[in-house]
Amino acid sequence: MKKEPMTLYGFTKLKEELQNLTKVQRPQIVIEIDTARGHGDLKENAEYHAAREKQRFIEARIAEFSDILSRAQIIDPSTYQHDKVLFGSTVELENIDSAQSVVYTIVGAFESNVEKGLISISSPLAKHLIGKKKGDEVTVKLPKGEASYEVIDVYFKHIEFQERV
Repeated sequence: MKKEPMTLYGFTKLKEELQNLTKVQRPQIVIEIDTARGHGDLKENAEYHAAREKQRFIEARIAEFSDILSRAQIIDPSTYQHDKVLFGSTVELENIDSAQSVVYTIVGAFESNVEKGLISISSPLAKHLIGKKKGDEVTVKLPKGEASYEVIDVYFKHIEFQERV
């Protein structure tokens, strides 16, 4: 069974989402289906078919989240050295061709948010970066084409998942 690395934040977020699906959304959709069933002929009942489709989606998400949680490996990246790229490392990269710098933090798949610089450990870039050190170069095939980067720095910084209010 393949472990699913994530931070405690990601585990808690996923667990809360699963709880919402099982305790709130699942019971609501059962009521919607019963209400729609009362509207007559099921063959031509768009409301009923839409509710059943929503139910299938909810059940699939419950199964997916349950599977991920069963394989979760909670990692606290503040507890180890970041002299090379690991889960939870923040990596400053420079595109060798364009000289543009980018900074990414490697997190679990469920926690990723590219706009915030959080990339999934299962992404092509992160897979190529794992184990690299400052000064190393990587070439990776991305959706936009092939790109080469130099690792400018690797370090740990506290991961900000949400906007502070």
